[in-house]
Amino acid sequence: MTLDDELDLIVERRNRDNMQPTIDALMPYYAAHPENARVLYEVGGAYDTAGQEDLARGFYEMALAAGLDGDLLRRCYVQYGSTLRNLGAYDRSLEVFEAARAAFPDSPALGAFEAITLHAAGRSNESVAALLDLVVNFVSTPDIARYTPAINGNAASIRALENGHPQGAIPAEDQ
Repeated sequence: MTLDDELDLIVERRNRDNMQPTIDALMPYYAAHPENARVLYEVGGAYDTAGQEDLARGFYEMALAAGLDGDLLRRCYVQYGSTLRNLGAYDRSLEVFEAARAAFPDSPALGAFEAITLHAAGRSNESVAALLDLVVNFVSTPDIARYTPAINGNAASIRALENGHPQGAIPAEDQ
């Protein structure tokens, strides 16, 4: 069994309501592989789920520095950005999400958690505009397609409110 297989099994067996057994199961892997990006990421995730964001933050930072890539990198960005938000580091969280969305533009989860950070940072208009962008970019229905210009226009209008430039709302007429 490979290291990844063993980590998959630990994560699969976790109980989100009681993360201590998962943390305990991961710590020998951390001791044996202290620079392994996947191990660092999984330990960070376990602490994060346990509500210990202060510990999770350090593990996420080490995992990123150790060279996570692919889907694990995307997932780490989501969780790290969210952890930073929970710790009140809104500006840093938004920097992480900006970098993450540049690397993974097709991830609606990154956009959703970025919008949550914007809201937590008191930037509610920008948060709503970001969510509207997600709807247009990731919800593929004839109904959304019909109103895409109006949704985009309203997102721009709401975003302008955030920047102190009021504009009128765009009617939801067929385009």
